[in-house]
Amino acid sequence: MEFSPSIFTSVIDSYLPEPQASLLNGIIFGVDLKTTKSFYQQLKIVGLLHLVVLSGSNITLIGAVVGNLTAYFSKRISILITVLTIISFVMFVGPQAPIVRAGIMGILTYVAILTGRRNIALYSLILSAIFIGVVFPKWLTSISMQLSYGATLGLILFGRKDVRNPVYGELRTSLAAQIFTTPLIFICFKQISFISPFANILVAPIISPLMIFGFLTAFLGKINYLAGLLPAYICYGLLTYMVWVIELLSKLPFAFYQLGN
Repeated sequence: MEFSPSIFTSVIDSYLPEPQASLLNGIIFGVDLKTTKSFYQQLKIVGLLHLVVLSGSNITLIGAVVGNLTAYFSKRISILITVLTIISFVMFVGPQAPIVRAGIMGILTYVAILTGRRNIALYSLILSAIFIGVVFPKWLTSISMQLSYGATLGLILFGRKDVRNPVYGELRTSLAAQIFTTPLIFICFKQISFISPFANILVAPIISPLMIFGFLTAFLGKINYLAGLLPAYICYGLLTYMVWVIELLSKLPFAFYQLGN
């Protein structure tokens, strides 16, 4: 059997209805949505399509989990296992442009920790662009790649969270990610979501739990259906809330503008 995300996406499909199943498979494995055209349009209206593609959040979560699990090893061994896990995940889901960029940045971060040097996120972003430009030059003209770099650059420059005010921190992070992506989306697709910052604030707190319980559902469910049932129920509750937010906000007037409509 081919070792690919399909061996786990089918497990999630067996637990969850649509559109919850497609949302979860998109969030943790980056597979294409199998939802209706109307729900896809709603995601576009509220500016949440970026959630269903692989991104740096996947790499960050995987690095954090593996790092904690290997913390009892030496720092060198722990970081080596973490880097190898990141590389394995990138190869598992397929070398898509955004995840390769995120993987390179993640690896550079852990190497910087190992060598004792201070990691500079902007420097890592530039190095990842150079690497991709040399190895996969056609990716640099991909709109998904440009959006990924734009969002990351915005977060690096303007996205520092205020831990004293989580709501303001989430708003700042959301706006930072859209500083460079919103003009690019408008130029390429002639569309803009005015409700996107608010929508991102409402769903941002559940993304990390969704990824954790989503991976548990996929892996435990592959072993035994009953083993994956509890995390699947948790995912269903979180995803149902997300669907509710998407459907509600997409109905608001003046939430979305598309040139030519």
